Parts: sequence; C-alpha cells; structure tokens
Amino acid sequence: MGNFSHLAKTHPCLGGEAHFKYGRIHLPVSPSCNIQCKFCKRGFNKSEIRPGVSSLLLTPEEAVKTVRKALTLCPEISVVGIAGPGDTLATDHAIETFRLVKKEFPHLINCLSTNGLRLAEKAEKIVEAGVETITVTVNAIDPKIQKDICSFVIDENGNKLEGEEGARKLIDAQLKGIKKISELGVIVKINSVLIPGINDKHIKEIARVTKELGASILNIIPLIPQNELSHLEAPSCLMLDNCRGEAGEYLDVFRHCKHCRADACGVPGKNQDIHGQLYDKEVVETFSHG
Repeated sequence: MGNFSHLAKTHPCLGGEAHFKYGRIHLPVSPSCNIQCKFCKRGFNKSEIRPGVSSLLLTPEEAVKTVRKALTLCPEISVVGIAGPGDTLATDHAIETFRLVKKEFPHLINCLSTNGLRLAEKAEKIVEAGVETITVTVNAIDPKIQKDICSFVIDENGNKLEGEEGARKLIDAQLKGIKKISELGVIVKINSVLIPGINDKHIKEIARVTKELGASILNIIPLIPQNELSHLEAPSCLMLDNCRGEAGEYLDVFRHCKHCRADACGVPGKNQDIHGQLYDKEVVETFSHG
C-alpha cells in the first residue's frame, strides 16, 4: 500500500497536478445497488456526464480487455476505477475485476468507490484484490439528516429499511468500514454530495468524524437536482466555497471533481473522455436493488 502523498502524485482524483497529467478509466461492472439515494438516477446512455450513467455493463473479463484497449488510446492512464453504475460492493463483480486487473496490470492503481454499506464486511477481500485507494460517499453522519437524503437501505438479509432506521444502518456501516479499511492500509477519500437546505451545514462535521476514522481527503460534489430532489437548486459557488473552507479545517479538500460517468476514460483535467471510442455496442439493462 502507498501513502497518500505518494499516490496523490499520480492519481488524478486525489491530486491537483495529477488531475491534469494522468488519466483514469472507470469500468462499469457493478449492476445493482443496495441503497436508494434521493438524488440518484441511474441509466444507460452515451451522452450524460454524471455519476450513475454508463453506456453498458461489462463482465470482469470484458473489463480487462477494455483496460488493454484504453491504454492504447490513452497511455496516460494511471488508475483503474470502479464506481458503478450500481454499488461496487452490492455484488462481487468489482472485486473479481480488480483481481484480474492487478494480475495483468500491476503498475496501475486500483481505486474502488462505494456507499460503504458492505465495506467492513468485505474489507479484507478488497485489500486482497489489490485495491489501494477507496472512495466512500458519506452524505450525513446524523440519521435525521440522512433520512432526507436516502430513501431506503437493503440490509444483508434483504430487508428494506426506511427512514431513520435505514439511515442509522447506513451510517453505522460506513463509519465502521472507513475505520477498518484505513487500518488495513488503504487510502480513503470521502465524497459528500452538497445538498442545499439538507446537509450544507453538516459537511464540516462529516470531515471531522471521517478524519478521526482515517480518511485522507474530502471531495464535495455539488448536487445535480434530479429524481426525488429535482425540486431543489444546485448549490451556489459561494455555498460550495464556504463548505470547502469549513471542511478544510480537518481534511484536505479535492477541488476538481468532474461528475464522472461510470464508464469515464481519459485525463479528467483536459476535459477528455474517450469512453465513446472504447465501446462498439450499447446494452440496455435495468438496475436492481438487492
């Protein structure tokens, strides 16, 4: 495992300079999700630039072939990430993909993004698969706030938990998972979606608590108003700057987020996305929760 300062030099989603110099590829191998965030709207298309969207789903074996092709198109790629289009730990597809990628491309950084619901449970498998950096999306650490962000959570027994019960389940799992995975030597980044009127006064507390658990950096993502939160406005630049300043008292804050797709590929700082050149087919599927 590397340390944060070392990885930030070549990981475009950890370091400001690396963001403009190095590339990343997101492999869309995770088909389902075990929570429903009110702002999340997953889908298949080739045009939208936002999380939760992909042009297709790949098997782990197809994903490895895609990395090979991507490296010929964009030799600057230093990171293989998996960020959806569902949650990476709701199934075993992501972990299996990382095992295969690490075997063939040991020089690349493996980076996993998750909602954290099953992070503690799968922490050892994540490390064994060669994952070096992990991003956990934490939008609240107070169940009273989280219930207004997450509609429901599906627990390990398949039970659907709503309201504060589901919120508490998710928060407890996230905090335990962050602590465990950081103790295993994995670099942890926190993503927090900034939602005006819901968690805009809470981001600083997220930074404080997750820092104590081992997180190294925070990325504050402005809300894209859609789905159940389509009636809200996106946060202003002033609100975003204020939240970054407050959170920065505890954690380094990443300031270059691009709202990447689940199949993004290229150097993000150059506004380069070559996912359209990687795939010659489009698969229409439906997402599931479970």
